[in-house]
Amino acid sequence: MLGLRWVVWDGIFAQGMETLVLGPFLVAYALQFGASNLLIGILAAIPQLAQFNQIPGVYLIEKLRKRRLITVVCAGLSRPALLIMAAAAFIASPFWALTVMTIGFTIRYLLGATAGVSWNAWMRDLIPQESLGRFFANRLALTTGLGAVVSILAGLFVDAWRDQWPEGVRYAFVVLLVLAFVSGVACVFAMARIPEPRMPPTAIEFQFLTTLTRPFRDINFRRLIFFLASWNFAVNLASPFFAVYMLDRLDIDLTTVIILTTLSQFTNVLVLRQWGRIADRFSNKSVLRLAAPLFIVCIFAWTFTTMPEKHAFTVPLLVVIHALMGVATAGVTLASGNVGLKLAPKGEGASYLAASSLATAMAAALAPIIGGAFADFFAARELSLSLHWASPASDVLIEAVNLRAWDFFFLFATVLGMYSIHRLAFVREVGEAEDHIVLHEILMETRRNVRSISTVAGLKQASEFPFSLLVRTLRRRQARRRRPSDPA
Repeated sequence: MLGLRWVVWDGIFAQGMETLVLGPFLVAYALQFGASNLLIGILAAIPQLAQFNQIPGVYLIEKLRKRRLITVVCAGLSRPALLIMAAAAFIASPFWALTVMTIGFTIRYLLGATAGVSWNAWMRDLIPQESLGRFFANRLALTTGLGAVVSILAGLFVDAWRDQWPEGVRYAFVVLLVLAFVSGVACVFAMARIPEPRMPPTAIEFQFLTTLTRPFRDINFRRLIFFLASWNFAVNLASPFFAVYMLDRLDIDLTTVIILTTLSQFTNVLVLRQWGRIADRFSNKSVLRLAAPLFIVCIFAWTFTTMPEKHAFTVPLLVVIHALMGVATAGVTLASGNVGLKLAPKGEGASYLAASSLATAMAAALAPIIGGAFADFFAARELSLSLHWASPASDVLIEAVNLRAWDFFFLFATVLGMYSIHRLAFVREVGEAEDHIVLHEILMETRRNVRSISTVAGLKQASEFPFSLLVRTLRRRQARRRRPSDPA
């Protein structure tokens, strides 16, 4: 279908734009002007707070009933804001430079939020439900791979610029923002060529407040909103500061940070299609039950990167963390987005997805602001646990646990993430696999992999775990259902 190809191109250009605007590049650009921890937290919160602009977006959708028009116009108007961000580099005053950069950043995501709610409702009716997981998994794999390449090239470009012109590093980010603008314009061009299915007629007269509150009266969808809100609060309490932590606390150069981020994106791409197959054949909730706990373990592992300072295993540990976070992020991102699309009634995607986005945006926005506001407070606090062994021949002191500054946020995020996973159990989705069946199959597959790991075939099988076992389990269950019943 030609329209779906343009959806893929839209994702490619959007990923190129977002890669150059967000993440380590945004943090590094802001630090060029001496941005505080609080401002870093506010910048991380702005895209989330901007989601409240989805409210007028829902109104426009229901009144105009032209989702492509709304998406293209709002997205098109948001792109010049990237040039406003670039203009900040030419302002001598750090205060006014940060102000202009923040204004441009805010405009970009305010308009982008309105375009986003319209785009989500549009895709809800365009993509066939039976292939939703596979399609967006393939799209995410492609766009994430592109983002990885762009990240590395951009990081090398900034560091090469720094070597040649140390006092003018900020102008390297001007080049990146201009390229982001060009990619954003191409994204709008692709959007304009995606067909739009006609919105089904509404059975009742449109009432704005009733439409906005209807998702919260749906018990199952309300449970989903509660899970997504608590999850996003936990994740965004720590993840926006990973780059700050590596650049500042661990004193790692930008290129290394980008390489680690790219490693995460690489493992993300490797497993996305498998997660998509599981989501389509089992359920999105089954994916979340596997991926979310892994992500929380990765957040907790950040507390061991300093004990209490950078140590010999810091970089190897960061490599492992980023690789596993890529696997977990792939599953969480795909499933959390698709489960909302799946549970939203046909024709009501705008209001349901907007309600979900607003609740999660509020949680995701509050978390980094709280983190940034309390960063200096926790910077002067330290919690340590030491193991002391004394004998006539030796006296050994081992620093078992040492928490300071961002470590506290990593720990808080771990606890809150565990609670949000508990809330996931209350969400119901058609096709979800029973926990005891999945756990039993995982344990059985682990034993088989351990016995055969020394062979080439065993290594291949281990690399596919746990995706292959889940697919095989589903096939066995489907075969049992198709088997004719024994005569009485």
